[in-house]
Amino acid sequence: MPSIFAYLAPFALLLSYSAPAERSPPDAPAAPGSAFRELLDASAPLPPQISHQVRIERRVTVRIAPRSAAERQNLMAEFAQVQRPTRYEERKIGKCVLIDEIAGVQTGSGDRLVLFMRDRRMVNARLEKSCRSKDFYSGFYLERNPDGKLCIDRDKLQSRAGANCELNRLRELVPVYE
Repeated sequence: MPSIFAYLAPFALLLSYSAPAERSPPDAPAAPGSAFRELLDASAPLPPQISHQVRIERRVTVRIAPRSAAERQNLMAEFAQVQRPTRYEERKIGKCVLIDEIAGVQTGSGDRLVLFMRDRRMVNARLEKSCRSKDFYSGFYLERNPDGKLCIDRDKLQSRAGANCELNRLRELVPVYE
């Protein structure tokens, strides 16, 4: 059974803290309860600091549109003078293409898009399984990354119709003349 001193000790500490604080010279002995008072003063909550923060996000969205009919006719007129290829072969080009090099897009069969590059190359871009190229008939949007590239298994294309798809494979279409 606890003694009566154990019950009265907290009250004694409170009384010594509530007593008026008197300044004593530095060489005088410390008053009883002064260490407890200093501890309470040190642990008193500080007034809240007001900090104003501004967050700036930079987001760039690129729109890749299909080629216009006039551009396609001009391109076909140039092909009329040159021998037309009978078919195209796919060749590996890596996992990324520069976004700035993409001049236009055209839907292909099934899950494929044909990207027309500014240097007159054509790149076949295959979408993930659940996506159809028909959703991208009017082009697509994508967010520009710091490296400025469109890469497979990283970037998502957003069609203007609302579909979001990743690219699974990029291949260059090379004409084969027979």
